[in-house]
Amino acid sequence: MESVKELFKIGPGPSSSHTFGPMRACQFMLETYPQANQFEVVLFGSLAFTGKGHLTDQIIKKTLKHCTIQFDYKTQYPHPNTMTIEAFDAVHSLGKHTFESIGGGMITIDGQANHTIEEPYIHHSLDEIQTYCSQHHIRLDEYVDEFEEKINPYMEKIFKAMIHCVTKGLKTTGKLPGALKLDRIAHALYQSASSCDTQEDRNFLLLSSYAYAASEQNASGHLVVTAPTMGSAGVLPALVYHTYKDRGYQKRHIIQALKVAGLIGCLIQENATISGAEGGCQAEVGAACAMGAAFVASLEMQTNEQIECAAEIGLEHHLGLTCDPVGGYVMIPCIERNAVAAQRSLDAARLAKYLRNVKKNRVSFDMVVKTMNLTGKKLPIELKESALGGLAVVVKS
Repeated sequence: MESVKELFKIGPGPSSSHTFGPMRACQFMLETYPQANQFEVVLFGSLAFTGKGHLTDQIIKKTLKHCTIQFDYKTQYPHPNTMTIEAFDAVHSLGKHTFESIGGGMITIDGQANHTIEEPYIHHSLDEIQTYCSQHHIRLDEYVDEFEEKINPYMEKIFKAMIHCVTKGLKTTGKLPGALKLDRIAHALYQSASSCDTQEDRNFLLLSSYAYAASEQNASGHLVVTAPTMGSAGVLPALVYHTYKDRGYQKRHIIQALKVAGLIGCLIQENATISGAEGGCQAEVGAACAMGAAFVASLEMQTNEQIECAAEIGLEHHLGLTCDPVGGYVMIPCIERNAVAAQRSLDAARLAKYLRNVKKNRVSFDMVVKTMNLTGKKLPIELKESALGGLAVVVKS
């Protein structure tokens, strides 16, 4: 199984699969063909349908400089996020490659991974990991430490990037880019929290404002952390900011809990998908909620079994969630959905804490991941990041 470092990446929004991934494909072409002076890019499937709203064309032009872009809505490839890039000099074609943007900023090139992917883990399911942890009397965060010895400096960068993203988003006002002309409201939500009558209401608004802040930064094309994707980049940063700034948890404990969240995300990536174009929003915000629930449960020093239960609850109750971005933008319903999932992460961790005291869980995390994968395959293309169904056709952009 891949490293947690492969899951958490820092890059430009608004979409890890539609912005970050294509950017990395373009960078590959520039490095491979430094003599090229022109490129022809063709986008297929979801990349074509929502490319403009997700700023795919803009990141390609910014990276390649001299290029033409074609949106092919008819040709079908096995993966919905497929693109081709051909490089030219003044006279000849220098080479052409096919790229798949598989989620979280990761790409394949002509069917192969674009770099040597670090795969430190020998286990491929949470059942296997739980058995190992039980045999060795370790917690899930200690399991990550055992298999990824040099992860701490990297996770320190991820922590700082999440805090910076929320901080910047809370201070920024105005409108989000694009035709929807939506106002940024993270700052207003944050300000309104000070007038709440109860601490419970105040915490609710604060956490929501943090999720809005990170998601609005993402929608504006700023640097965010894939957690596990950019479409879900508001959930985990909101929880990190809330537990650090409002609840007084120490940074080192938060980083340990982040490793557990990353482990949960890696398992979903390994056994299902984190791509909205493949599995719908259950694969993005649903996965983020599972990661967030595991993060909270780990931070509260719940048992490994309670952490699993929290992650299972977080994902199970997002099963079937569709990806239907209005106008192809990562705004409606994405931003609000991130705020809701952040709250549900807290609820899932709280419920798991008490459920495991009264009953043995009949539904394992691995079962829910398998179910999510099967459900995603059944969803029609209209409900998987194509902007061809759901809210995308009911709400006028």
